[in-house]
Amino acid sequence: MSAIVLVSIRQQRLQLREDDRVLMDVPVSTARNGPGERSGSERTPRGLHRIRAKIGHDLPPNAVLVARRPTGEILSPSLAEQYPCRDWILSRILWLSGLEPGRNRLGHCDTMRRYIYIHGCPDHEPVGEPGSHGCIRMRNHDVIRLFDSVEVGTTVYIAEGELALPPG
Repeated sequence: MSAIVLVSIRQQRLQLREDDRVLMDVPVSTARNGPGERSGSERTPRGLHRIRAKIGHDLPPNAVLVARRPTGEILSPSLAEQYPCRDWILSRILWLSGLEPGRNRLGHCDTMRRYIYIHGCPDHEPVGEPGSHGCIRMRNHDVIRLFDSVEVGTTVYIAEGELALPPG
């Protein structure tokens, strides 16, 4: 078995596993609106995905990304104060693509076209509880570690319940 990323919406946790070993087990923040696949729902899509792209290699922690591009900014208290309503995407992006046609791939439920990422968030944002707009938010040091540990094509399984390997 190769590496797999598991996410539990109920537990607000992410694990990176390889074979029978847990390499990472960290808190995350999934969607404030709960689970769901529909475009525009601001919900976290469930099911099998893969990492489509890794964005942000070698950026410093707290580097700001907009439209998957670094802006050259580093999040600071004054920048956060200047843009209090911005949905900050920081440090790294792991862009997800659904693998289940009709559930999280193609049509009005396409994870990739919804721009669903695993990404870093500001230290003042809570993790371990729902709060995102659909993405999976992580502490910056955790997303950098995950980014460095996985390859494009790595499977990501997002479960509504407990952390578990995908069925089958």
